[in-house]
Amino acid sequence: MMKTIQITIDEALLKELDQIIKKTKESRSAIIRNAILSYLRQRRITKMEEKHKKGYEKNPIREDEFSVWEDEQVWGN
Repeated sequence: MMKTIQITIDEALLKELDQIIKKTKESRSAIIRNAILSYLRQRRITKMEEKHKKGYEKNPIREDEFSVWEDEQVWGN
């Protein structure tokens, strides 16, 4: 279900958006929806990265943590 909203936008930004619309034949709504989706996706990624960073700060990787796997790796032919 779609909902209509009202937003305030800078005139220069709107002018730039309308120039893109002429070239792409997309609607303002579609472009703004895609921009919001991209923003929300990036925000989720940033939050996960922050969570991982805090986890590694709390429990840093030990120097020998992955050395057990070195003999399992195949390097070259």
